[in-house]
Amino acid sequence: MKRIYDFSRNPAMRNYTVSDLKALKGSGKKLSMANPADRDQIVACVEAGIDLFVVGTDQMEDVRELAPAHFTGAGSSWAQFGSDDEIVAHAFEAMRRGADMYYTLRSFDLMERMASEGIPVQSHIGLIPTFSHHYGGLRAFGRKADEALEVWNTLKRMEDVGVFAVEVECLAEEVLEAVNDKTSVVTFSLGSGPGGDAIFSFLADICGEASEEEKPPKHAYAFGKIGRLHRQIHDERVAALGEFHREVTASSFPYASTNIAMHTGEKEKFLEALDKWTPTHQ
Repeated sequence: MKRIYDFSRNPAMRNYTVSDLKALKGSGKKLSMANPADRDQIVACVEAGIDLFVVGTDQMEDVRELAPAHFTGAGSSWAQFGSDDEIVAHAFEAMRRGADMYYTLRSFDLMERMASEGIPVQSHIGLIPTFSHHYGGLRAFGRKADEALEVWNTLKRMEDVGVFAVEVECLAEEVLEAVNDKTSVVTFSLGSGPGGDAIFSFLADICGEASEEEKPPKHAYAFGKIGRLHRQIHDERVAALGEFHREVTASSFPYASTNIAMHTGEKEKFLEALDKWTPTHQ
């Protein structure tokens, strides 16, 4: 653990700092990274020993309460804000809430602007689902040398404007392995092989939350079978609701054991008083 001041100048602890992650390059040590989406998932990630988090900005308060020392990134989606000024303002807000880096897909100029302000900027190379229209749909990247070189050029351009880290999604593993030690940018591999500085996977994929009917992407390896449990919970919920409905329509529920009764002798007093009741005002 490292003692730091966070970006709001509050004293804090972190398992990894920006400097630590940069220093890991070439060390052979691999970190795990996941995206907990609620308080229960944050606690589960902490208990499981996951190293790095990426979350929505609105989750930062929960992260800092439940995982105060975890290096955690936040950010914005490509279309979330229209102007550069809005994005920069949101980035500062994320850092004020306790984020350790800020994710953006926007222009190199904007990345450079944020980096020049001291914000650790994360971006994205390889498959970027937001831009899948441009690529003819979701697909792998870097399987051909010319495309691999384009990805490398993009990465170097990001490095030149001060980008701190990138998510590397569905890039041929040979490409990431070849370029990772040729850049200072920290790489989070998602479906891009073991060459990244950290290995990122979506929590839902790790835990096997997809249903049996769904076909997860190639990189989505399920270490658990939560989808089966979700199905069981759904079936149990439907069964319970159906039984409740049947008992109500049959006038069998509420049961005597669930009802509240008056104290002994109080019913008679109440009914007698009710029969004699007259309004005190019209």
